[in-house]
Amino acid sequence: EAQLVESGGGLVQSGGSLRLSCAASGFTFGIYVMSWYRQTPGNERELVADISSTGGTTNYADSVKGRFTISRDNAKNAAYLQMNSLKPEDTAVYLCYAKFYRTEYWGKGTLVTVSS
Repeated sequence: EAQLVESGGGLVQSGGSLRLSCAASGFTFGIYVMSWYRQTPGNERELVADISSTGGTTNYADSVKGRFTISRDNAKNAAYLQMNSLKPEDTAVYLCYAKFYRTEYWGKGTLVTVSS
């Protein structure tokens, strides 16, 4: 069974840092594009960043460019999101997402709370 499990969320002060991890299992991780989304109550999921299957290409939402870095380790079946200079508006549930053509998987998310 395919599974994505996020970890690393928590409470941090404004200006602080967190590193989120996404552990994948049950599918061929290395061929999937990996993404991080975030969601706040009453709002749609927002794409934060994505990374190609080889890690050679990354894309970021304008709101996080220069502060967040997405990476992956295909040998460990894991993806990461390094978040620096966090702001209160970054508070959200962060979800890991994997996609290969029409096949996609979602994690359940990890909560990040940034206090002012």
